[in-house]
Amino acid sequence: METKFTIGQKIVYPSQGVGTVVDIFEKKFRDEMLLYYKIYIEASDMYVMIPVIKAETLGIRAIVSAEEAEEALNLLSDDFEPITSDWKLRYQMNLDLLKKGTVKDIAAIVRCLYNRSKVKELPILERKLYDSAKRLLEDEISFALGKTQKEIEAAIHTKLEPLGGVVKVRHAATLEEDDEDDDLMDDVSGKSRDSDDDMDETDNNSEDLDSDEDFDDDEF
Repeated sequence: METKFTIGQKIVYPSQGVGTVVDIFEKKFRDEMLLYYKIYIEASDMYVMIPVIKAETLGIRAIVSAEEAEEALNLLSDDFEPITSDWKLRYQMNLDLLKKGTVKDIAAIVRCLYNRSKVKELPILERKLYDSAKRLLEDEISFALGKTQKEIEAAIHTKLEPLGGVVKVRHAATLEEDDEDDDLMDDVSGKSRDSDDDMDETDNNSEDLDSDEDFDDDEF
């Protein structure tokens, strides 16, 4: 079976960050031999094992080019239409973007939530989502451009905070309307735990993750 990625190649695992394919091997799964990628995730210092046939479904992709990384950076300072003032809906929309995992999607999340935070403090879940997206963006762009994390962190801040620090949104008045209610946090707490699990599937106390449990017989 041909594989899209090769040993030693840098890849992006959406919601996890930049990783390196350290091995490609066969392993028995419920009486069937499957080909797996073993990926080392730098940010969490952890290994994950993913069936090759599941890699595309999970959104695993090659790191973007330097040109695409620069475009994502520039996106941070573009004007944009603010999304819904319903924070729960906004959270789910941005979470869906994070799972898609393109570098521009991640940049759009960072831009959206950063500018939202300039108007009103983000709820806890959105703040966690912002921090995750920003870390992922810094991670990939630093590798794509061959620069340090601190250099990219500074570049992102510069793009988000242009001279004058003006929030660059169209119809900015809509940002003033928000039906956010702290009591509503309980309504999504159950969902958010599942979502957070999606954002951080690995166990930081584990050096190795076998993804067998994630797949049912009918998926193969």
